[in-house]
Amino acid sequence: MNREMLMLVEAISREKNVERDVVFGAVEAALAQATKKLYKGEVDIRVAVDRDSGNYETFRRWLVVPDEAGLQNPDAEEMLMDARERIADVEEGEYIEESVESVPIGRIGAMAAKQVILQKIRDAEREMLLNEFMSRGDKILVGTVKRMDKGDIIVESGRVEGRLRRGDMIPKENLRTGDRVRAMIMEVDLTLRGAPIILSRSAPEFMIELFRQEVPEIEQGLLEIKNCARDPGSRAKIAVLSHDKRVDPIGTCVGVRGTRVNAVTNELAGERVDIVLWSEDPAQFVIGALAPANVSSIVVDEERHAMDVVVDEENLAIAIGRGGQNVRLASELTGWKINIMDAAESAQKHAEESDSIRKLFMEKLDVDQEIADILYAEGFTSLEEVAYVPIQEMLEIESFDEDTVTELRSRAKDALLTLEIAREESVEEVSQDLRDLDNLSPELIAKLAVKGVHTRDDLADLAVDELTEITGQSEDEAKALIMKAREHWFAGQE
Repeated sequence: MNREMLMLVEAISREKNVERDVVFGAVEAALAQATKKLYKGEVDIRVAVDRDSGNYETFRRWLVVPDEAGLQNPDAEEMLMDARERIADVEEGEYIEESVESVPIGRIGAMAAKQVILQKIRDAEREMLLNEFMSRGDKILVGTVKRMDKGDIIVESGRVEGRLRRGDMIPKENLRTGDRVRAMIMEVDLTLRGAPIILSRSAPEFMIELFRQEVPEIEQGLLEIKNCARDPGSRAKIAVLSHDKRVDPIGTCVGVRGTRVNAVTNELAGERVDIVLWSEDPAQFVIGALAPANVSSIVVDEERHAMDVVVDEENLAIAIGRGGQNVRLASELTGWKINIMDAAESAQKHAEESDSIRKLFMEKLDVDQEIADILYAEGFTSLEEVAYVPIQEMLEIESFDEDTVTELRSRAKDALLTLEIAREESVEEVSQDLRDLDNLSPELIAKLAVKGVHTRDDLADLAVDELTEITGQSEDEAKALIMKAREHWFAGQE
């Protein structure tokens, strides 16, 4: 029997092209499984097969666990103090083994062993095929639709399979069995049964890779796709940059008579692509991203990482796009929050801001409107600027003499000191439960305190837009912080 086992192992190893140790491991697992059936309870059995003779030994073993942990499975565990009575130098995490009688491989045992062996070999084959496939370095899987599985599509490429989940498909795309399909390889999960390669046709990376295949200049390093934003199946925007002044990035990606961009569009079920020239200047980048709308003016707010974009009434609908699509994609592409407005809205907002700044100067510096107007007209927008801008710059203002400048700077510094004292007093009122909240920096605590947010419940009661306005955070950051503040509501804690 032992000689037959060795011959069987050798034959299977050659036929399936897997290592002998893999086959031996499968045999050992099968014999251990057969032996377990002879015992009551969840015992742990180990079988060791001699690779040369085919003889095998069987051991029952117990895992050594800490005394304080107790026995979760008495049939397969032993507490440390009891284990050391048997083996003095045994440690936690080690095994105590006891030799037991090996079961002969009868007809039923052989059948069970065969099933385990075949399964182990199938797993080994599957892993080898995947490793071979992934070693090629392909980022896109090209295959055919094999079948549907709970709404997902199983794509077959040679001897490997990928899973295209419903959420990663292009909306309204109707793929049928036998259709040729291309998809981006997002990840490989060997723990998944069946198709371990996770695919996507809606990911921005898929469009980038398609352009990489269609535009040789990208592979050559002459062009670079900096970013991509997609509304799958409808519209997309990509930002491109040329590393060679002789190469037109937009024209190169479009191709002769649009051949290159059309190839990508056809692959993505007619998804329209706007190709945008990437720029280091954020304002210029945003203007390009909003194409085909023409921008009249743009105001950059670095602190809030937002831009107010002014367009005329004719371009307003184009800039926003159907359902806000154009401005949303432009925002995703550039990473800036974009506010679209017409000239009237811009003028109103500008007037409100200027009034607010004038009132600030009049109240905090105790000056009349004429002085406030002069400061605003000269570009001063905050008390800090009045207090700490180099004195020479303020002396250049024709309406101000040295005494006026000195007095204004002194009043601004006093006002800032008063505000700082008030801010510190407000921060002192902040409760400990708010201070202990994760991801809440002292700067954020100070901003919240000024607006009257002193407790965890105060923060939890805020809406996302209210918090973004107070802190200047992104919507995702604000949402995460509010949900963190609300956790104790659901846990029933104070």
